[in-house]
Amino acid sequence: MDLIDSFYIGYISKTRGLKGEIQLFFEFEDYQALELDTLFLEIDRKLVPFFVNSVKVLSNRTAYLSLEDVNHIDQAQALVRKKVYLPNSKLPVRDPDDFRMTDLKGFQVFDKTLGELGTIVEVYEYPQQHVASVMYKGNELMFPLNDELIVSIDQGKNRLDVDLPEGLADVYS
Repeated sequence: MDLIDSFYIGYISKTRGLKGEIQLFFEFEDYQALELDTLFLEIDRKLVPFFVNSVKVLSNRTAYLSLEDVNHIDQAQALVRKKVYLPNSKLPVRDPDDFRMTDLKGFQVFDKTLGELGTIVEVYEYPQQHVASVMYKGNELMFPLNDELIVSIDQGKNRLDVDLPEGLADVYS
């Protein structure tokens, strides 16, 4: 399987115990909807399949996994920091009405005072809030995505209207 035929879900963060159990940290938003019977780990720029014997998904974006043919901590240690993928056929289907802040990536941002700021290049998900990143006048401008700053969202036009606090854009200039 190639990278183009798969989607990234996270990485192996550490080992657990002496029998080769590993911890998977999910960077995929809908991690609880994933089918984790076979994982593909990126090893030497190739996707290598691993079959899952057991899995325990936790609420803190992690899961403990036992993999076939990984029976010792030394074998598991070799997998730490490897990226984990699933085939595109296992991508969970979302309801079209299920709009999330991370869906704003690629939207054009317009400020009430400054006008067009640029395109959202990334949406960072922090425990307290989501933060948008826009390239504005050659610099990265970051601002929180919250009800106080968002004026409107037009999904049809991929447009986000905001009212940023005075001086926020100057901090990034």
